[in-house]
Amino acid sequence: MLNPIAFAIGPVKVHWYGIILGTAALVGLLLAIREGKRFRIQPDFFMDLLLIGVPSAIICARIYYVAFQWKDYKDNLAEVFMIWHGGIAIYGALIGAIAAGFFYTRSKGYSFWRILDICAPGLIVGQMIGRWGNYMNQEAHGGPVEESFLRHTLHLPNFIVNQMNIEGVFYHPTFFYESFWNFVGLLLLFWLRRRPFLRAGELFFSYLIWYSVGRFFIEALRTDSLDFIGPTWLASLMNALWSPMTLLFEQGTLTYGGNVRISQLLAVLLVIGAVITIIVRRKKGYATVRYSDPIVSSKAVTSGSENNDAEELSTKGAEYDSNRTV
Repeated sequence: MLNPIAFAIGPVKVHWYGIILGTAALVGLLLAIREGKRFRIQPDFFMDLLLIGVPSAIICARIYYVAFQWKDYKDNLAEVFMIWHGGIAIYGALIGAIAAGFFYTRSKGYSFWRILDICAPGLIVGQMIGRWGNYMNQEAHGGPVEESFLRHTLHLPNFIVNQMNIEGVFYHPTFFYESFWNFVGLLLLFWLRRRPFLRAGELFFSYLIWYSVGRFFIEALRTDSLDFIGPTWLASLMNALWSPMTLLFEQGTLTYGGNVRISQLLAVLLVIGAVITIIVRRKKGYATVRYSDPIVSSKAVTSGSENNDAEELSTKGAEYDSNRTV
């Protein structure tokens, strides 16, 4: 097992998990800044967006996890705030980041959909890199597998296979499956955003669809999924949608006694919602703006208009004084 602690400064231990998450956020920021320059958006806008979005993401990721595991925290409320003990959820982080981004973007006068589009590659690359924090901690893995499956069927490198050996048992490196899926998704988003048919908001919806499809299939391999007891028909539907994967893998066990994985259900709902939204926006004529169209802040336009009005009034006033003098 690799040491999850990168280094220590006195009593303070710096974990690889935190370094990797910080790197993920930085790379995502740089991608957003670079694309934002094409639309003449200042880098400071995205830096401030990150400073607001990251704390919101962490808080909501914790709230999301605690809400679905409330039975583990209701008798020990102090544990709710001990985030270093583990227990955050990516979907909760996504909700928090998007909510914070909505209010900040609107306060700056930008279209929320346009900014989401610019940030979409940064979101998926952040998730792609961030999953390697799970690798360092030997967490968020799948069920047991044979070592030969990892080495000779999947042909994974030694450093991954060895780290998936936990107390003598090898496990599915689901962190790697999701990271690789997100890498392919990143390339897809890069290709899509240069296509002339793409409308505002659709790059973000494409990100949601791609990520959610991968998360649905990978989630079933994990043994730490948040779950709940749902109706039998819903559990059967989830299993039926996942059934093509049984040719290659077996599902991981459900740890918390439920029969429906929350992340799987949410992934299905996000895919359906994103597809319907794209279709409705196009049918109703709401998606008239293309991705490649200029992005202008409404507040910048207002400010410019006010300046023009002031200049016009000043000119007319000067002409009036000139006439009076004559």
